[in-house]
Amino acid sequence: MADAKHPASIDVAGSLYLRDAKGSLVPLTAVKAADLLMDETVRGILGQARDVSAQIAAFKVDVFDRVSALQALIAQHYGATLGGKKGNITLMSFDGCQKVQVQVSDLLEFGPELQAAKALIDECLTEWAAGGRVELRSLVNRVFQVDKEGQINRAELFMLLRVEISDERWLRAMEAIRESIRVIGSRTYVRFYQRPVPDAAWSPVTIDL
Repeated sequence: MADAKHPASIDVAGSLYLRDAKGSLVPLTAVKAADLLMDETVRGILGQARDVSAQIAAFKVDVFDRVSALQALIAQHYGATLGGKKGNITLMSFDGCQKVQVQVSDLLEFGPELQAAKALIDECLTEWAAGGRVELRSLVNRVFQVDKEGQINRAELFMLLRVEISDERWLRAMEAIRESIRVIGSRTYVRFYQRPVPDAAWSPVTIDL
């Protein structure tokens, strides 16, 4: 295992070394065979991973270029717009068995108004406690329960905004939530689907791991 062909070996005055996690040079002959085997396996896998990552990145650029070219071509020759206002677009093969979807999702953050909304909501729930509304309280708890990144549950938050309650404090809370939402950017996704016949369910063509 310990030979000059090891990809990470360092030649110092004719002797070969490997650098360990602390930055120290360890003689190649002193490294356990199992550690060498693991090191070479990891380096081999990461080399392949970098190649695949580069291929996927190049493929993604090519996909967007081809979709943009199609949109421009249709706009130029037919005077029609292909895709929605936000950039969402679905392209379908003529036989209805293959499709490409480009989806643009807003990146959101929430301002301090959200805390004011939470205070108003808690006030309402406290007063309504005698009347039940257990499901509503459960929804509110899910909304404001932060995840590992400290983010609130956005899907549940938008569900909360659809709850129709006429209480003036609740309406002010919902308005505060809406005012707290800031769009700070967007992220574009491309997804691929296929099916054997037009009336079959779609199956995703998965590229990421």
